Formats: sequence, C-alpha cells, structure tokens
Amino acid sequence: MAASTIAVPPIEMPMSANMRGRVGMWCLITAESTIFCIFVVAYLYYAGKSLSGPTPREVLHIPWFTSICLFSSSLTIVLAEKAIHRGEVKIFGLFWFLTIALGVIFLIGTAREWHRLIYDEGLTISSSLFGTTFYSLVGLHAFHVIVGATGLTIILILTILGFVKREHAGRIGVFAMYWHFVDAIWVVVLSVVYFITR
Repeated sequence: MAASTIAVPPIEMPMSANMRGRVGMWCLITAESTIFCIFVVAYLYYAGKSLSGPTPREVLHIPWFTSICLFSSSLTIVLAEKAIHRGEVKIFGLFWFLTIALGVIFLIGTAREWHRLIYDEGLTISSSLFGTTFYSLVGLHAFHVIVGATGLTIILILTILGFVKREHAGRIGVFAMYWHFVDAIWVVVLSVVYFITR
C-alpha cells in the first residue's frame, strides 16, 4: 500500500520591520521623484521664455561650496551608519551631527542666495516665469532638506538621551536612504538650473 503524502503549504516568513521600512521609504522616494520630475520638466519647458526680469545667466552663480557641503553629508551619514552597525554610538553621534551641520550650511547658502536674488537682483516668484519656476524647484528641494535635517536632529537628540543603540542600525539606515535621496536630487537640480539652462 502506497504511503499517502499530505501537501503542506509553504511557510511564509513575515516581512521584518526593517524590510517594511525600506519598502516604505522606496515608495516615498519614488513618489517624491515623480513630483521632482514634474517641476524639472516645467523648469526646462519655461527656460528662456521669460519676457521680463533678469535671465539665469545674469543672476545665478554656481553654488560650489554649499553643493560640496551637501554632497559631503552623504559621506558623513555613511560613516555614521557604519559606526552604529559596530555599536560605536558616540562616533555615530559625531558623524550624524556633522551630517546635520553640512545640511544646515547648505540651507544657509540657499537662504543667502535667495536674499541676494530678491533684494539685489529683483528676482521674485512673481517677477517672471524664470522666477516662478526657479523658486518652485529650488524651494521644493530646500523643503526636503529641511524635513531631512529635522529628522536627523530628532535622531541626534534621541542619541544624546541614550535611546539609540546598535539594534536600531536598521532603522537608521532607512532614514539615511531619505538623506541620500535629497543629495541625489540636488545633482539633478544643480545640473538643470545652474548648468544646462544657464
């Protein structure tokens, strides 16, 4: 008599919290990238079509220093991630703080540029199509930097208070993905605004 076999359904492994976090962050990054694409296309479409006001070549200066600071913050956040994976919380906090500082320097540079453009060059969001699309695109990126810097600061405060441990490395990595996204988007914005259409 042949032995009967019973089909056992495969066991589905539940998705870990870190994996869910990464999937969620990828979904957010995809959605945000779509929004940025719309703004970039609008900027490219209206580039050179302003009938009044200064042109990009007349008023825009390439923000070398602040861009280097923002790009460097991707390195410091990677170093912070490696430190927390090793359980070196103090070193993690140091590199995390440097990441925030570099982001803040970038924001200060953006604010100073806007102040010069508005008060010295007369370029406002309503002065021309160039002004409207410039402040919309660069402002959208600056908003994302502010959101990222706020999140980084909250994590730093929790680290100082002793709540961040080695076991939180996965969650730290998920948030770091957002900061890398902010840096990557600046590559696109910088290229389009300060090189391609200038």
